[in-house]
Amino acid sequence: MSKAGYDFYLDKCLLPIAPEKLELKINNTNDTLMLINEGEINILKTPGLTDIELECRIPQVKYPFAVYKSGFREASYFLEYFESLKVDKKPFQFIVSRAMPGGRVLFSTNMKVSMEDYKIIEQAKDGFDITVAIRLKQYRDYGTKTVNIRNADSEPQAAIEKSREAEGGPAALGTRTYMVVKGDCLWTIAKRFYGSGAKYTVIYDANRETIGGNPNRIYPGQTLTIPAV
Repeated sequence: MSKAGYDFYLDKCLLPIAPEKLELKINNTNDTLMLINEGEINILKTPGLTDIELECRIPQVKYPFAVYKSGFREASYFLEYFESLKVDKKPFQFIVSRAMPGGRVLFSTNMKVSMEDYKIIEQAKDGFDITVAIRLKQYRDYGTKTVNIRNADSEPQAAIEKSREAEGGPAALGTRTYMVVKGDCLWTIAKRFYGSGAKYTVIYDANRETIGGNPNRIYPGQTLTIPAV
């Protein structure tokens, strides 16, 4: 994988050097059963969560090919950031933006994930730089419903309370979040989520405080609310 044209974000942290390799394991939860006289059959189920693995080099000195959003940062800054993602017990956005040398965006990976674990590797050939092996897992929002059983006229009745979102879930059913990457505009984001770029006003109206007065000015790293429609 070429480093040129790739931006890797863990939440709002841009990795200074793009990893050489990214592995995504698209899991499933299908069951294979053996039937008498029929042989094996496959019971298809809802897809499982995706596993993500990558190794990133974190430099201790500023290289001309490294990228920093807010100026040079030492390796300790990134290690502390990775640790916070692990101990905060909150999902975050994992984004890989792929672009041609001319700036044209090819496609991007953008999913909510959890930090499962990471491993720090020091090698003599890397000098004072360190390598961090990171393992992420896709996160899906979920909620619960509580059923209260009560007696009325000697006949039990069930009352279903309003759905309660899991911690870190969206405020409204179907509402999602999206982190802006290089090359995005509200039209293309609306096209991706709603199938129609003309619905960009729905996203703009929900994010006026974040975007400001001009819907044409959005920046990489901004987190937008994508309402359900």
